[in-house]
Amino acid sequence: MSRSASQSHKAVVFIAASETDANLYYATRFIAPDPFIYLEIKGERLLVMNDLEIDRAKSQASVDRVLSYTEIEQRARDQGVASPGSADIVHVVLRDAKIKQVLVPGNFPFRHATRLQELGYQVHAKPDPFYEQRVVKTAEEVRHIEEAQRATEAAVAAAHAVLRRATIVKNELWFEDSPLTSERVKKLINVKLMEADCVAQHTIVAGGEQACDPHNEGSGPLPANRSIIFDVFPRSATTRYFADMSRTVVRGTPSPELVRLYQTVKDAQEEAITKIKDGADGMRIHRGICDRFEKAGYKTGLVNGRMQGYFHGTGHGVGLDIHEAPRISRTGSLLQEGHVVTVEPGLYYPGLGAVRIEDMVLVTSDGCRNLTDFPKTFELG
Repeated sequence: MSRSASQSHKAVVFIAASETDANLYYATRFIAPDPFIYLEIKGERLLVMNDLEIDRAKSQASVDRVLSYTEIEQRARDQGVASPGSADIVHVVLRDAKIKQVLVPGNFPFRHATRLQELGYQVHAKPDPFYEQRVVKTAEEVRHIEEAQRATEAAVAAAHAVLRRATIVKNELWFEDSPLTSERVKKLINVKLMEADCVAQHTIVAGGEQACDPHNEGSGPLPANRSIIFDVFPRSATTRYFADMSRTVVRGTPSPELVRLYQTVKDAQEEAITKIKDGADGMRIHRGICDRFEKAGYKTGLVNGRMQGYFHGTGHGVGLDIHEAPRISRTGSLLQEGHVVTVEPGLYYPGLGAVRIEDMVLVTSDGCRNLTDFPKTFELG
């Protein structure tokens, strides 16, 4: 799979840490916690590495050549640069190639961009997706995502098992003689994921009123008889690919209004999945869910200073980033075979509760394949 984005008259330049920059990891398949230099020059892909990382980069990185930062730094000093920075190192390499235009990602550090301009380069910034081919997943990438998803499902299943065993004490869930808190359940999920070589951050286990804020991670005792949203999106520590799944459950007896809310979201989510295929318009799919909710009587808007109803997108791409192109939202994207996207509508009403249900699907030529294999069970007993 070619990862080059260079053109004959421009060099691609990254100065970043691949541990946090998915584009750089995609280009190099090399993980490092500190910034390093990556270049694409006339079809050749180069790393410039310090002494600490150069041997590891030579054995692990999927590039054509690995150059020594120390050696190039000395060349810069020999040419009169007293304290060479990363942009000066880039300059030494590009001067040999007789290139004066560079293409950089949109998050390229400002200080390096201005230094390159001082050195006479035309700097062109390209927004994400920097590598357009990232949005179309290979069979290997899909397999990595599915592996992370299986770990996610196992962790959530373990958490739901605890909720089923919990007792109800004054509208709260108790487990092993103490309140069952969001923190306890999140720890259980995160440890299970670690055992499967996955790393989770910002896991959501939020119940009752907390669930009405879609990004509230949840805290304190979990409520009985009210909805609890689980949103779990770990990254594989080995492949670096994410998974993403949301489920909404209740332990106890939900109100008829809450049952109707759940069924409305579930029906909308499953209908949206049937509309996903190559060439489908993400904006239309999102708009269809909004219209369906409105017709069911679930209005969206500001009430007493707080948003309620449906006020987030329907889906997003998943891969080396948890949120990447394409989008199923009010701005939307045309879906393409090979995209991996979430489908996650939700409804949020303080006083009543909240519901969000999320699967990941792989877009195919005539539909999609659901990568999620986990039941949508509302009442846990």
